[in-house]
Amino acid sequence: MVFNHAAELTKLGHAVDCWFLDDILKEPRKGKRFEARQFAKAVSRKIQEQPAKFDVVNLHAPWGCAYGEWRRKNPGSGTPPYVLTMQGSEERYVEAMRSEDRKGRAWNFGWKNRLWHRIYHQRMYDAAIETADYGAVANREAWICAELKYGKKPGRFWYVPNGTEEQFFIAREYRESAACKLLFVGTWLDRKGVYYLAEAFGAVAKKFPECRLTVAGSSVGSEEVKKLFAAEVRAQVEVIPFVKREDAVALYAAHDVFVFPSLVEGMPLTLLEAMASGMPVVTTNTCGMADVVEHEVNGLLVPPADAEQLTEAVERVIRSGDLRRRLGLAAQETMRRYTWAKVTQQLEDVFKLAVAEQGRIRT
Repeated sequence: MVFNHAAELTKLGHAVDCWFLDDILKEPRKGKRFEARQFAKAVSRKIQEQPAKFDVVNLHAPWGCAYGEWRRKNPGSGTPPYVLTMQGSEERYVEAMRSEDRKGRAWNFGWKNRLWHRIYHQRMYDAAIETADYGAVANREAWICAELKYGKKPGRFWYVPNGTEEQFFIAREYRESAACKLLFVGTWLDRKGVYYLAEAFGAVAKKFPECRLTVAGSSVGSEEVKKLFAAEVRAQVEVIPFVKREDAVALYAAHDVFVFPSLVEGMPLTLLEAMASGMPVVTTNTCGMADVVEHEVNGLLVPPADAEQLTEAVERVIRSGDLRRRLGLAAQETMRRYTWAKVTQQLEDVFKLAVAEQGRIRT
């Protein structure tokens, strides 16, 4: 996302520097647990050392917290305005995973984890949002939540979706026979709805024994992934822990249906890529996905954490070549509005607002 924004901003005539953790913080002084806060402070110091170099700084949540706090305490410093980028709502994440924890389906969300999140991570997010001059938020729910919770005036925070690369817009053939190659792309995490994916695929595989599921980009090995699936369907699951960027287009092209039952997201790039490739998608009616998927128009939406309805939706798409074609073509057409070139222009507009206000304050 950062590199694509930078590339498009450069095409628009801007000079862009990209900083990542390894560029700023060579080694955390207090261990990995406090790395996020140390990184935020180091970024703030680096900006303060060269205040005239940049017209605007774009810091991703929660790492803008230290710079925002410093800038608020030093209003006449002459440092560049701070534009926040935020993918999603921490409040939604907490609510979703609290519910999953009650079911025994949250891997790391017991009371100690929730307490640490509340006193450390959430406080960083709070400060990053409260002190931002302007903000670009990747889904509408988080955008509205930020305005209401933090008292941001209308026009300060903007909905700026993620985008997709031109390489994913491929021609696709839609076979009339039942589709049998399903694809899930994402890190193998509880919040990605993996329990419900495993349950749904177990039910689908009983009706369609020839059906196969690929889990790609899991970041964990085959054994870790397959243990969630019923023993009788594990042979029908292929796991690709890591996908090279140059292989991503071929991965989407080789499959028929994209299944993404995530419980909470910002705006997942894999969903946008699948839709750009003309894949019919089955995903959840929650933040991030519902911003781009219109039910029965360019995809199918099901309630999150509902394996039964996920199963029914997947089976519908498997059975009908006409439905796959209709949803897939509409998905690809939708993504024409979500190219990086187009969404970066929206981000540029937010930067312009911040820079213009800074100029008014200085004069």
